[in-house]
Amino acid sequence: MSLRLRLLVLLLGLLTPVTVLADEPADVEVNTLRASYEYGRYAEVLERAGTRIDRGSLSDKDLAELHKLAGLSAFHLKRMDDAARHFRALLRLEPDFNLDPFATPPPVVTYLDDIRQQMSAELELVRQERRLRMERERTAAERRERERLAAEEQRRRVETLSRQITVREVESRSFLVNFVPFGAGQFQQGRTGLGTLFAASEGALAVTSIISFFAYSSLVKTRKVTVDDIDGGTLDVPVRYIPTSDRLQADNWTRLKWGSAAGFYAVYAVGVLDALLHHQDRVVQTHIETLPAPPALKESTPDPAPPRASLHLFPTSGGAGAGFSLAF
Repeated sequence: MSLRLRLLVLLLGLLTPVTVLADEPADVEVNTLRASYEYGRYAEVLERAGTRIDRGSLSDKDLAELHKLAGLSAFHLKRMDDAARHFRALLRLEPDFNLDPFATPPPVVTYLDDIRQQMSAELELVRQERRLRMERERTAAERRERERLAAEEQRRRVETLSRQITVREVESRSFLVNFVPFGAGQFQQGRTGLGTLFAASEGALAVTSIISFFAYSSLVKTRKVTVDDIDGGTLDVPVRYIPTSDRLQADNWTRLKWGSAAGFYAVYAVGVLDALLHHQDRVVQTHIETLPAPPALKESTPDPAPPRASLHLFPTSGGAGAGFSLAF
């Protein structure tokens, strides 16, 4: 267990410098000059920083760091012209730059503030230019984002169009259905509104005729009449009749029965004629369907190896020993 702890500490020690270097500027010479400044080699820092600045190919962060180191070194060397030149260049790069008062002598902080005061008008122009540049960059980023979204939308549309298919449906319609009552021909042709009208009208007339038939039948009476037989006897004959008092009611039911029946057949004939006029043996319908998107391919990951257990036997000075290990 102690060996594993030592290995872990050693590994963390090896990784720590890598993390620190990743946060620092990429230019190696900037790091070297910073270390030289901390050791007080101001003349070397001033000379080498100026040479490195003249070579160019520096990021704004590294360039500002070099001007800061050179300006501080020149101030410590009492070379005020060089200090002012580097501090002015530093403020042009970062107009709101401030020295750390806990790590920098107060005279240097005051000197930099005086230079900032002298350059206030110029620095304001620099700030405005930076704001304009940031606004342009923001506008350009928004434009790129809009273009990206438009391209993504165009890609989705193309993908959707590539998955669209034209479906052509052919429906065959029976000619005999046109002669079926209750709007069957209209329903077959997809004209459900007119079919419902014919079905309701014919149904109402048919029900009225049926009710009238049974109402008329309920008025009919039956009785037996005794008559003389040819053989000299008598014979009972059943006679069906409607009483005189119900005669008017019977006539009304009869007229209603035949009138509703006639209306039924008239509406039926109109429905058949209409269905025949609009009949088509074959009806072709075309529509577009979008196929579902194919499922995304999932990367196959190997199944983890099952845990393995093993028992080890080994000799010792006093006999034998056993050990158990588990790997997963």
